[in-house]
Amino acid sequence: MDHRCDGTSGDRRTVATVAAITLGCALLLACGTPVGVKRMDPTTVQRHLTRSILSSDQLSNSTRNALFQHDLVVMWNEHPKRAIDVLQKAVADGTARRNDIYALAEISFAYGEAANDPAYFRSATVYAWLFLFPGDKTTLDPLDVRGRTAADIYNRGLARGFALGPGGDFLPRAGSYPVPFGTLDVYFDDAQLVWKDRRLVKFVPVAELEIEGLATRYRWSGIGAPLSATTEPLDPAGGYADYVQPWATVPLTALLRMSDVEQQLANGRVRSDLTLEQPLRRQKVDIDGQQVALEVETTASLAYTLAESPVWQREIGGFLQRMAAIPRGTQLATLQPYVPGRIPIVLVHGTASSPGRWAQMMNELGNDRRIGPRVQAWLFTYDTGNPIGYSAMLLRDSINDLVRELDPEGKDPALRDMVVIGHSQGGLLTKMTAMDSGDRLWKMVSDTPLDDLDMDPEQRETMRELTFIKPVPTVKRVVYLSTPHHGSYIAGNWFAHQVARLINMPATLTQLTSALLTQNQTRLKGGFSGMQSSVYGMTPGNPFTKLVSETPLAPGVTGHSIIAVTDPDVPRDRADDGVVEYTSAHIEGVESEYVVVSGHSSQDNPHTINEVRRILLEHIAQFDAREEPTAATITPTDTSDTQDQGSTGNSLNPSGSHHTAPPARP
Repeated sequence: MDHRCDGTSGDRRTVATVAAITLGCALLLACGTPVGVKRMDPTTVQRHLTRSILSSDQLSNSTRNALFQHDLVVMWNEHPKRAIDVLQKAVADGTARRNDIYALAEISFAYGEAANDPAYFRSATVYAWLFLFPGDKTTLDPLDVRGRTAADIYNRGLARGFALGPGGDFLPRAGSYPVPFGTLDVYFDDAQLVWKDRRLVKFVPVAELEIEGLATRYRWSGIGAPLSATTEPLDPAGGYADYVQPWATVPLTALLRMSDVEQQLANGRVRSDLTLEQPLRRQKVDIDGQQVALEVETTASLAYTLAESPVWQREIGGFLQRMAAIPRGTQLATLQPYVPGRIPIVLVHGTASSPGRWAQMMNELGNDRRIGPRVQAWLFTYDTGNPIGYSAMLLRDSINDLVRELDPEGKDPALRDMVVIGHSQGGLLTKMTAMDSGDRLWKMVSDTPLDDLDMDPEQRETMRELTFIKPVPTVKRVVYLSTPHHGSYIAGNWFAHQVARLINMPATLTQLTSALLTQNQTRLKGGFSGMQSSVYGMTPGNPFTKLVSETPLAPGVTGHSIIAVTDPDVPRDRADDGVVEYTSAHIEGVESEYVVVSGHSSQDNPHTINEVRRILLEHIAQFDAREEPTAATITPTDTSDTQDQGSTGNSLNPSGSHHTAPPARP
């Protein structure tokens, strides 16, 4: 046999070896390493670490871990209700760990959202409560992100689980409600629906509202579903008699309390108590011996109140013509019932404006824990085309009536330490709450004593109030914002005076003027400009306005000016805010003057608000130095937590200036 080595066998072996190596490499490349890492954008990583079903369409990492540990990942993706049933059984059997309960709360909420099923929102609320308050006194680490997420699942699950009213309104009522694990028995006392002399009738979950028109949104994290409730009088014939605006809404926090939840789940029936808490009166509640903060959506509640109110309709209408009469008790009214021990802050709007224009300032100051719990805002509403003297008289009467009715025995010192803040024309009304005109205004009308004129007794008393201005004894501090103390050049132009001809005067003044002219014409001087429309009253050179500006504040009253200028580089003698010149807004006899770079509507400016904040903190400190805090005063639980208050004074406004006199300060 001829044996030849032609290389065929060797080549085959080589080819086979190469193929094997190639296949092995391909398999290794296809499989990769079992564990790997890659760098990612830190923002993306943070988003993955903190995500939950509340903020994305993905479950949190803690819930994903629990599903994996119970081999429920595939089941959750394909049959979510079955996965929920498995974890529910583990909880009912007592074999579930605490993270399993958290996971069950989240996937119940997720399924409720996907299926739009309130029953699953209710069960999510139960499981979130069990996770937060297990009953065995064990507490979560305060930095455990699951605690905040579970509270939010509870809050939103409660709001959506009982969104059974028209349009998704929250419906507080007792009953046995179906849930995936069986039945949730809810006990509710209907007496909670009575608020003073009103009945709570419509409950809107405000955390779900988008807010427009406010620059900041404040939310105080805690437990419970924030609501805003509208009201109706218990006695429709009697109406309202509590100095709260009829259109005001009531901020509430719904709380569903449970105990022994784990034991009750084993029987498929859980008992709960639904309560409506008032977070502006009580910031914390006791749960299993713990003081737990209530969830509060203060900005959303304020926005909802103002959005649903009729105040905006009065702005132009209340300037040109008499609107429907403002009911007694609402011309000066608040958004919450009177609280003894809180210092009243009376806010007076300007021309063609309304109380709604104070929204941003109320939002900021109300959420400052050093100020909000110590004061109460009162809103004055008036027809701004009326004579300034007449509107100022109504303001003084309203304040005096309010104090007399709320505290007839004089037991509340805070009610007698008021701060009045007025914008534009409202600043003139503010000045006239804290001055004594003597007989100088009357001498502008006549040299004859008032008592010697031929007039109806009621008209005589009205004339006395108009011309013999006396300071309101309860007003201790006044703040002027963009106020035309010496008139406005806008009010002085030809067009403004043509508009003034269209303004309808109140019947009281029309009749009074008629009586003066027809029965006492020979005893009168050339006229009393204080009884002309507000446009004439704010015209530069008007003798009435000149007299008011020159009259000093009454002893014991402190004044402050906040003056807006649009261009800080323009010399002060030529600067203005688009409506009022600096030289008109500047007035002697105030403790401080603060210049802010702003247009005329300066009450929204953050630097204006910070200056008002400084003034109020000073006022509160002086009040506390004189008076022991009353038992009714609500003391904040954490005065250091002021929700980004910022500093006070002019440090935030490098282009502004702040002066105190005397002594002067640069």
